[in-house]
Amino acid sequence: MTPKTIATAILLLTLIRVRSAAQPNASTPQPPAQSDSTYAQRLGWPKDARILILHVDDAGMSLESNEGAINALTKGVATSVSVMMPCPWVPGFVSWLHKHPNTDAGLHLTLTSEWTEYRWGPLAGRKSVPGLVDSSGCLWPTVAAVVSHSNADEVETEIAAQLERARAMGFEPTHLDTHMGTVYNSTAFLIRYMRAGITNHIPVMLPGGHDKLIQKQTGLPDAALDNFRTLGKTLWAAGLPVLDDLHNFSYDWKVPDSVAHNDKKLARWRTSLYIDALKTLEPGVTMMIMHCSDAGEHFTHISDSGPLRRGDMLAMMDPAFKKALQDQHIILTTWRELMQRRQAAK
Repeated sequence: MTPKTIATAILLLTLIRVRSAAQPNASTPQPPAQSDSTYAQRLGWPKDARILILHVDDAGMSLESNEGAINALTKGVATSVSVMMPCPWVPGFVSWLHKHPNTDAGLHLTLTSEWTEYRWGPLAGRKSVPGLVDSSGCLWPTVAAVVSHSNADEVETEIAAQLERARAMGFEPTHLDTHMGTVYNSTAFLIRYMRAGITNHIPVMLPGGHDKLIQKQTGLPDAALDNFRTLGKTLWAAGLPVLDDLHNFSYDWKVPDSVAHNDKKLARWRTSLYIDALKTLEPGVTMMIMHCSDAGEHFTHISDSGPLRRGDMLAMMDPAFKKALQDQHIILTTWRELMQRRQAAK
């Protein structure tokens, strides 16, 4: 999700009243006003605690994505991952999940297929969601095309199909999030995304707390961010945990050519950025997004983002980053733990 994506979403929510539409039905009581406490406090952590989910996107997208995610989770400090269910390497990653059942793994709900020569289609089938596909039968390559050609009913159908496939494979997701931030670019899409989480009692990625990092990315005032906070209250009232903030800067950290092809230099450069990012975290629960891939020469046939993704993997495995987490007293968590704490909370 880019800063532009977030800004677009918040502006939409500023213009449209979503509180009543986001509720499962009109008779559902409104949640109480949010106090000054963070969601981390409500989940039982100390007032000043900085709680962090180190989250890897795009598992299942390619062999390199799978291997990078596994390295970050098992040899590094990443705590969570999400899977792109329409993609060809999903069976391999789900097979690994069966052997590692305690892995915190969710669904990276995928409504786009952005690469030029490596693409995928909707799990619901073209006839069921014709507005989600382009002339080749693949999902649209851009978020804007999805918003202009599709509708909320089709998005809900495809979300259900991706969840159904996961469950059919014996994979119960710990949470839902969104590839390329697509659901945040339409209020109607966002409502269906939330409804999928509420009706299935699965946490959804939605920063509904102080949102300091999002504000830094977008420059929007508190009045605009209040709409996300309203949605956060809705999720909390439905029994789901809520993020206080979201760190989504890393995909914009473009890799200099001088370090792109040298693992030692790449790791040092990328790790330093993540260490600096830890210093920006406010008290509360924050999710930090990364795209760890064991990208090599073959990955260049998919995307030119290989060095960026490889740098993320190397940073998560770097002892310097692990030490920084300890030195800064960052508490790592997972979506599974958030849900367990939410179930125990009042």
